[in-house]
Amino acid sequence: MADFNSFDLNSSEKAEAAELQKMIAIEQQKAQFQAQVHNFTDVCWDKCMDKPSSKLDSRTETCLVSCVERFIDTTLTITNRFTQMVQKGTH
Repeated sequence: MADFNSFDLNSSEKAEAAELQKMIAIEQQKAQFQAQVHNFTDVCWDKCMDKPSSKLDSRTETCLVSCVERFIDTTLTITNRFTQMVQKGTH
């Protein structure tokens, strides 16, 4: 994506461009979050649902909760490790 600050803009246009970039980044984060939730749903549904019914039994509910918790824990661990690597400058 082009850096809007590299163009010849006055200060008000630069502020608007910076705000636009911020809004785009927020929307990208929302899209990533929605994609992650969709991924949780797909993986955990396939893992835990034997056959759909009108009501979740306790085993299925426990499986779904555990699956999502493991997914979140793994994602956080990977994210934290990546952050540490970036901070140390060793990618």
